[in-house]
Amino acid sequence: MRAATTLSVLVLGAGGIGHAVVTNLESGIDRIDPFKDMKNRPAGGDGMNLLLVGTDGRDKITAAEKKKYRLGGAPCHCTDTIMLVHLSADKERASVVSLPRDSYAEIPEHRDATTGKEHAAHPVKLNAAYAEGGPNLTVRTVEHMTGVKIDHYLEVDFTSFMTTVDTLGGVKICTARPMKDSYTGLDLAAGTHELDGGQALQYVRSRHIDGAADLGRMQRQQKFMASLIKQATSSGVLLNPVKFREVASTMLKSVRADKGFGTEQMLELGQAMRGFSAASSEFTSVPMGDVAYQVKGIGSTVKWDAKKSKQLFQALRDDKPLTVARPKQAPAKKVDVPPKQIRVQVYNGTPKDGLGSTVDAALHATGFDTTRAPLTAPQRDVKHTLVTYDPRWDRSAKSLAAALPGAELKAVKGQGGTMKVTAGADYAKVERVRAEEPDPGRFGAVKGDEVVCP
Repeated sequence: MRAATTLSVLVLGAGGIGHAVVTNLESGIDRIDPFKDMKNRPAGGDGMNLLLVGTDGRDKITAAEKKKYRLGGAPCHCTDTIMLVHLSADKERASVVSLPRDSYAEIPEHRDATTGKEHAAHPVKLNAAYAEGGPNLTVRTVEHMTGVKIDHYLEVDFTSFMTTVDTLGGVKICTARPMKDSYTGLDLAAGTHELDGGQALQYVRSRHIDGAADLGRMQRQQKFMASLIKQATSSGVLLNPVKFREVASTMLKSVRADKGFGTEQMLELGQAMRGFSAASSEFTSVPMGDVAYQVKGIGSTVKWDAKKSKQLFQALRDDKPLTVARPKQAPAKKVDVPPKQIRVQVYNGTPKDGLGSTVDAALHATGFDTTRAPLTAPQRDVKHTLVTYDPRWDRSAKSLAAALPGAELKAVKGQGGTMKVTAGADYAKVERVRAEEPDPGRFGAVKGDEVVCP
């Protein structure tokens, strides 16, 4: 997320502000050479590939902030966030792939950056590559694992993350269910929230909200990145020299970049991407095979799905989109439970012939798992559409009711997992709904405009 903020500043802002301002800001970037003495690298392809790395910088956060946002513990000399970003050759698409920090990796032979000791190739967790060999070994390891040639490297310390979000005026996040994590202090009710810097940090760090752990955290990070892009491109910040300088100078205080990513590259990208928006971005994580792959001396790691990950990185090399084209539809209500997971039996509670079939078909078209065999209700004078459900499936019932405007909810103990919808005289239509996380498609990729607030 810190890297995403940097990318927004460097790329999106450059075209709207001009050479003089960008040149002045660029002079404050700490330059490194992560590609020094690299051999046998993958072949380059169309488009541009950037490795965005966020490092742990809690040692620079104040004691008050550490206490408020639950940032205790010692910082690690490792990568906290790793993302591979592919900018298409036509500059109309950015594909962002999250690489789990606990990914099982095989580090190439190298010299330890701290001790100077020569090491043979050996297995580690991906985030440990930075500790052993810094940016150079991190780039070598990612290229070895993905077969994708890295063109540029950007590294950001997360200490400026909160200030950057506050300078942008906050970022809007929508959630279909309450989110609470005692480890980070995150406490959000269902609905829409304007997150300030501290809350945003809690949101992107939380991994104890549900059973999804790091996978859920990466999905929230991607959602936040899309919202950040929407905020940066729609608020006018990047076209306001004073505001832009304020945001950029805040973020660039802790940026490290390769020597080849300079003023001209920023301006070229900025000019080409002036029409960039959340819809221009797509997000995914590396397909996972074994999320608890045990390695002696290392512990539990995340093993990638060899076949699917190979296809994903081949798509990046071929400059192909990761998402599939979907027909344009009216915005859908976000619900907690995916419609396809909700079994529904429809009843016609009115004298109107065919109403049950109409409701069943409409719910099925929206994605609900209907029986496709509507029944006639014992009572034929039902005025208000009714959803009855077992209390154990209350989240599913609420998600179903969201698709039926004005429907009443009634809990019935022992009913089981099938929802019952009795269509009443007030039935008007079924509204389109979708789960908070949309159907991910082939590579688990979603477009930015699918995960931001409507």
